[in-house]
Amino acid sequence: MKKFLNFLFFAFFIAVAAAIFFKIGQDIKDTRAKSVKENNRTEITAKSGSKLEKYLYELYKKIKFKLKHPKRKRVLSKKEKEILKAQNEPLAKCFKATKSKWGDKIYIRIFKKERQLEVWIKPRRYKKYRLLKVYKICYFSGKLGPKLKEGDYQAPEGFYRVYKKSLNPHSRYHLSFNLGFPNAYDRAHGRTGSYLMVHGKCVSAGCYAMGDKNIEEIYKLTKKALYAGEPYVPVHIYPFRMDKNTLFKYKSSKWYNFWLNLKEGYDYFEKRHIPAKIEVKNKRYILLQNT
Repeated sequence: MKKFLNFLFFAFFIAVAAAIFFKIGQDIKDTRAKSVKENNRTEITAKSGSKLEKYLYELYKKIKFKLKHPKRKRVLSKKEKEILKAQNEPLAKCFKATKSKWGDKIYIRIFKKERQLEVWIKPRRYKKYRLLKVYKICYFSGKLGPKLKEGDYQAPEGFYRVYKKSLNPHSRYHLSFNLGFPNAYDRAHGRTGSYLMVHGKCVSAGCYAMGDKNIEEIYKLTKKALYAGEPYVPVHIYPFRMDKNTLFKYKSSKWYNFWLNLKEGYDYFEKRHIPAKIEVKNKRYILLQNT
């Protein structure tokens, strides 16, 4: 019974509203207002009536006006779209300063002690690499020194390469790429381990965690470079910035000779701003003569 009464009330409301709109339509036909100078539109004035009639009439006018004059979105030109895209690009200033762009060759250096990851880029018109951006490492496990075995929670040090197959867009840590540990040097020294990454988030068990925002930029730079033709992205990982004074402080370390070997690659780049091509011979990193 209650549903039936609700239905009757609803039908009555519809009938009243229809009658009011019909009356308004008749008023519009019978009434004409002063013409507007600009476009000769006519303004309809409502006759005296109830408050409900006046409200519905004003609503009718608003709806009619919006139907006749819909808002049009401004269409941007191709040049304006390019400018807007460049302004929103997170690395736009960095690209502009280095005269580089997405897809140019890159080179990555990691410094444990300073907790920094550097991305260097080589604009196509130039021979030397330029510093694009320095990222803060959110977290890495272990201490200064190389990784020795699976499960020691030590982040690696040495010279590594990132290939297309190293990229992992489905990582549990947002995005990641594999450093390729163990490389030929590590294997020659009997070092073990696997899946040592540079990835997002801020947790690590032998990897370098960059945080999600940072890894998005680093991952994209790496992927764009690889898919633009760079055969691999070199990643050189150092315990610290290897100037003479800093290295001398660690002269008593058991890894001093290993770090002296790494310093050869560090010095080569510092002098030329071109990453050295490196091989492994007799359990040592060797800089190729044609670099």
